[in-house]
Amino acid sequence: MTAFRRASVAALLLAGVSSRAEVPIEDEYKTSGFAMGCQAYTFNEFSVFEAIDKTKQAGGKVIEFFPGQKLSPDNPSVKFSHDADRGVWEQVKRKLAEAHIRPVNYGVVTVPKNEGGARKVFDFAKYFNLRTITTESTDAIDTLERLAKEYDICVAFHNHPRRPNDPNYKVWDPNYIATLVEGRDRRVGACADTGHWVRSGLKPVECLRILKGRVMGMHLKDLDAFGLPNAHDVTYGTGVSDVKGILDELKAQHFAGNISVEYEYNWQTNVDDATKCIAFIKAYGEK
Repeated sequence: MTAFRRASVAALLLAGVSSRAEVPIEDEYKTSGFAMGCQAYTFNEFSVFEAIDKTKQAGGKVIEFFPGQKLSPDNPSVKFSHDADRGVWEQVKRKLAEAHIRPVNYGVVTVPKNEGGARKVFDFAKYFNLRTITTESTDAIDTLERLAKEYDICVAFHNHPRRPNDPNYKVWDPNYIATLVEGRDRRVGACADTGHWVRSGLKPVECLRILKGRVMGMHLKDLDAFGLPNAHDVTYGTGVSDVKGILDELKAQHFAGNISVEYEYNWQTNVDDATKCIAFIKAYGEK
């Protein structure tokens, strides 16, 4: 290993050690030491208002939004996103306060390279006091890093599964993400989607170790099969993903981000599944 390479690795490790929630998530919103809740996409066949209610019903204390979900059963034509009117934002903020659910993350959202377009996403995140913006817009990393520093908000690069017919799609590989964020501001890292790693034939604990100190958020999934594109979600601890090992590794890394249940199965009736997943986290903290 060259002296330059050793220095680069040392810098990355130092960034990992110093990495912390730039927007802290208060202890009252944590379960077993983790900011635990749902990615609203779990309930994407319902509205934002219903997703907030279902997250609370499942035992979650935080929520991660995604762009374009319908606002409420009474306003299904109104979509919630960083492009929505401030009046829509205000309605969601009131609903969150009523439910005592804390918003922590937003994505996966496409962020443009131009600063004006990117600022719309960061202004949205600042309004809701979010810790992290989740994206796959690696081409916008310079803009994202600059605004992460200015707004004091983390940026996390998300992974979908490997695309064998698309060699340009690289974010599925944690080694690529580790290289991408190497030397960048400590607020720039990864949103680890464990289900998509498993579909890609990758072991989540090993992936987390590759990204040590750069994991800003989690889409935590347990799947019924390893290495299969059509593997589906099962409740934590009943599949092949080694959820306990994942939690042990996050704890060892002093992970300060949020964990989202993103349960992409039983779409109409998955509140019970999300409840079991969050109950697993509670039980983990009691051992």
